[in-house]
Amino acid sequence: SPGYSGAELANLLNEAALLAARTGKKAVGQAELEEARDKVRWGRERRSLAMTDENKKLTAWHEAGHALVNVLLKHTHPLHKVTIIPRGPSLGSTMSLPKEDILNYQRRELEDMIAMTMAGRIAEQIVSGDVSTGAGGDIQQATNMARAMVCQYGMSDKLGMVQYTEDDEYFLGRDMMRRKSYSEATAQEIDGEVRAFIKTQLQRAHDLIHSNRDKLEVIANSLLEYETLDG
Repeated sequence: SPGYSGAELANLLNEAALLAARTGKKAVGQAELEEARDKVRWGRERRSLAMTDENKKLTAWHEAGHALVNVLLKHTHPLHKVTIIPRGPSLGSTMSLPKEDILNYQRRELEDMIAMTMAGRIAEQIVSGDVSTGAGGDIQQATNMARAMVCQYGMSDKLGMVQYTEDDEYFLGRDMMRRKSYSEATAQEIDGEVRAFIKTQLQRAHDLIHSNRDKLEVIANSLLEYETLDG
């Protein structure tokens, strides 16, 4: 539980105690702590959600894609668990955990995180020959990371170490509007750089998945059989 505050640790232990009490145990064990940490971090399991076999298969391949690329890349957090049991808003989850508190990120770490995030859609496409809405959260996450790299962290060679922000201003008689602190030409350059960052990492994820297709299949089939695999 690196990065947890004292309050979050107290919440985790309370959850674990409730889980132990529900199953009639006299003490909190490792299993309860694990489940409580997963619940606090990624949301509650929704085992009652009815999923078709086709949905399960797509989810298994999607999560296998994330898991495979997570393990193959050098600068991602260690893989903790991968599951096709719905949890929180997700139909499946690939959970990676940092070894210690995160104080900052390097560019190569963010690039690897974007590649890992993109991997689910690629793996899903292999098995279905189509795309689904299941990657919506991944796309949002990757876009936010890429935009922050360009606009906040000066990681774009093209746009340099300049911060590009939007200022909040109040206009009389109107709702609050946002005003860019940069020109329309710069806005277009920013959009181009964000797309380029994502496209590069999408290609990396694509190459890794297609050159390790056999391993992807093993992970996906194991998920369909066991539902949850640890790292």
